[in-house]
Amino acid sequence: MPHVIVPEAEAILDKEFKVLDKGFVRLVDYMGSDQRIVAAARVSYGQGTKTMREDRGLIQYLMRHAHTSPFEQVQITFHCKMPIFVARQWIRHRTARLNEISGRYSVVKDEFYVPEADSVRTQSAVNKQGRSEEGLSGEAAKRVIAKLEEAQRRAYDEYKGFLDEGVARELARIDLPLSLYTEWYWQIDLHNLFHFLKLRLDEHAQYEIRQYAKVMAEIAKAIAPMAYEAFEIYVLKSAVLGEDELSWLRDHLKDQEEIPPQLPGKLGLKPLE
Repeated sequence: MPHVIVPEAEAILDKEFKVLDKGFVRLVDYMGSDQRIVAAARVSYGQGTKTMREDRGLIQYLMRHAHTSPFEQVQITFHCKMPIFVARQWIRHRTARLNEISGRYSVVKDEFYVPEADSVRTQSAVNKQGRSEEGLSGEAAKRVIAKLEEAQRRAYDEYKGFLDEGVARELARIDLPLSLYTEWYWQIDLHNLFHFLKLRLDEHAQYEIRQYAKVMAEIAKAIAPMAYEAFEIYVLKSAVLGEDELSWLRDHLKDQEEIPPQLPGKLGLKPLE
């Protein structure tokens, strides 16, 4: 099929969407759209998909039944700027191609992440890797932020001092904190982007990386709105039931009256006797 142009995506190409205090996400390029997903699926499944009345129905069928390869036909390239501690979480998604700015080749900028006062919170008692809903008092939060900024200034001053003394850039940088901003180009296919979004839009993901995921979700929606709708329905807002849960549900449905005959099938259950 010919190269697909999506007006909604063209409208946001190269536009910086601000994230956190100094970060951003920018759509650099994209290849494919909902139409590419449909075309790829019909090549793969042939005449069997001709019974689908609409492209939307086909895309939802593919998403619901985890036929993922057609979604891989859509490629998206982002330019992102984020604190290093966010990048270290982000890099766990190893299904993308990236190029990151190098502190060995260039002098890094004096740009550090400083959290808002309302996001300075206590350690969660139930989530060992996250913060709770309880914030520090106003004065305590201000003290934390002031200490962070002081440490950032001191670290950067020492870094510049090392450079002035002729220390190699690759060595001078090693004491810079995780709050330092970095940048990269990050290219990923739509299927793997959806996996990233499933994890990073979750309320248990760290607040900072969730802000990037929210912006990237909106960009994906602009490029492939029907695919994103299917992702929301069958992945993002769905629940996975285990064998015990399905067994309980089936037994519970047996005692109910006026159950639509198609319901068990939709839930992945055997027809009720």
